[in-house]
Amino acid sequence: MKSILMNAVALLAGVAVTQAQLPKQLELVAEFKGQQVTGITVGDRGRIFVNFPRWRNSVENSVMEVKSGGAARPYPDSAWNSWKPGQPVGDSVFVAVQSVLESAGKLYVLDTRNPLWGGVVNSPRIFVFDLRTNKLSDILVLSEASYKPNSYTNDLYVDEKSKAIYITDSNEPGLIVYDLKKRNSYRSLNGHASTTAEADHLMIDGVKWGTKPVHADGIAFDPKTERLYYHALTGHTLYSVSTAALRNGTDDDVAGSVRTVATTPAPDGMIFDFRGYLYMADLEKHAIVYRTPKGEMKTLIEDVNVGWADSFSIDGYYLYFTNSRIHEAKNGAEALTYPVYKIKLPMGVYTH
Repeated sequence: MKSILMNAVALLAGVAVTQAQLPKQLELVAEFKGQQVTGITVGDRGRIFVNFPRWRNSVENSVMEVKSGGAARPYPDSAWNSWKPGQPVGDSVFVAVQSVLESAGKLYVLDTRNPLWGGVVNSPRIFVFDLRTNKLSDILVLSEASYKPNSYTNDLYVDEKSKAIYITDSNEPGLIVYDLKKRNSYRSLNGHASTTAEADHLMIDGVKWGTKPVHADGIAFDPKTERLYYHALTGHTLYSVSTAALRNGTDDDVAGSVRTVATTPAPDGMIFDFRGYLYMADLEKHAIVYRTPKGEMKTLIEDVNVGWADSFSIDGYYLYFTNSRIHEAKNGAEALTYPVYKIKLPMGVYTH
């Protein structure tokens, strides 16, 4: 109990917690002072990429690669990370990155183009980098009808088999589908009950967090059923939808394929492992939980150091995640230290 209290005090004071102070399950991968890390993806050959949303003027980099020992460098270089509010917006700089995802040797960088929550300054887009060369290989610009002036494109999944990308909009409830063959995008489940938040706040450490609903946020794809799972951040209901319907069906087909899966804790990001276990945060308890294929909900870890488990990635036997400390940052984000952790999957689940 004493160590837990000491860790809580250190976290609130913005002091980095050492590996020796962590519960034995958690392994510290990296940490960032004053830079609020949210997204993470572990790609080919174990390369780790993280991103920092432009929620404040103090953001120094949008995307970084974490090297051995926790050191990090701007990715792909400093020039791509040099944009500041008020500067021209072009296609050789990141403006407001919310998520990164490695898929088939490429890094997909989702740029909301909505810096400082001030509205979309030009079309949200996905920058695609070839990880063999670390060079830009494509720019996927969302079609105007697929987003709204105040959209915040939040999370994404690349469906390599069906050549589609699924994206959540957490500020204007709905999903966005990008057709990689046709190179355009469209909106689905716009304002649907399943993409709309159930509440405007969460209760964390006995304190109300939030003053507005955060709609469809985390997504995860189950390749066995070809269904996309999604969840509002301020809500406790997990939904799924047929990706075949999303790609080829009418609006009625899509709505008809929506399923209410379960009542769950309130999460941020989500991810499936190879066995079909679905991992998500329990933000209100500083925990990570998982749902088995049989529908059982279990706790992987509950600890103050988990904090706000924001985004997940799996590599080998490990689940990687960021603690974005959103509930603590408020107006003092620059004083805090933001960790990246890894933790072993339950029962030795192997993903490759």
